[in-house]
Amino acid sequence: MNNIAHNLEHLHEEIRSVCKTSGRNPSDICLIAVSKTKPAGLIKEAYDAGQMDIGESYVQEFLEKESSDQLSELPIRWHFIGHLQSNKVKDIVGKVSLVHSIDKLGTAEELSKRASRKNIIVDYLVEINTSGEVSKFGLPPDELLPKAAHFFNLPNIRLRGLMTIASPDRKKARYEFRMLADLLEQLREASPDPGLLTELSMGMSQDYDIAIEEGATMIRIGTAIFGSRQR
Repeated sequence: MNNIAHNLEHLHEEIRSVCKTSGRNPSDICLIAVSKTKPAGLIKEAYDAGQMDIGESYVQEFLEKESSDQLSELPIRWHFIGHLQSNKVKDIVGKVSLVHSIDKLGTAEELSKRASRKNIIVDYLVEINTSGEVSKFGLPPDELLPKAAHFFNLPNIRLRGLMTIASPDRKKARYEFRMLADLLEQLREASPDPGLLTELSMGMSQDYDIAIEEGATMIRIGTAIFGSRQR
């Protein structure tokens, strides 16, 4: 069995090392532990080791864990990082600190509607398909800026930045991470409140070092913390 506390300690050491060589401040990097398919007990183990930010990809699985006896009373910062269908938005509004994976204007509109009904503010990221792979979700890069004003004007939700899942090839991944960072800068120039646009959610277990070098503020790590997925 993996020692999750040990894995987290080792990962933080690696993050500090990458930050040192790339001139980044480790405190500017939010580590999100991706716990999809992992039981609540392992999430509790990570929390006990100091891991506050937890990422889930499937709505029903998230709801079961978030309401479980082991986790429901803990001040976990939940991140929804998986593909989000409009008809599932209502289930997570008010329960997650950040939605990473809004890939359509229509889904953002639904998020706005549901947040308005609850009279709350929901933070979110727009997912960009930087690789162009048809198997990946995400808004095409060239559609972001033409739609930016619509995203900015939706009530009760705040666009905080961008998210991507890169190609498995590390050379391509670096190019895609750099593309996302450039897009965020362009988005800031178009924004009525550029100070809100602070987040680049990019990088996973196999490429988080490159992502940090290219400006990531959030990295999503599962395997390096919890071990291989069971399904």
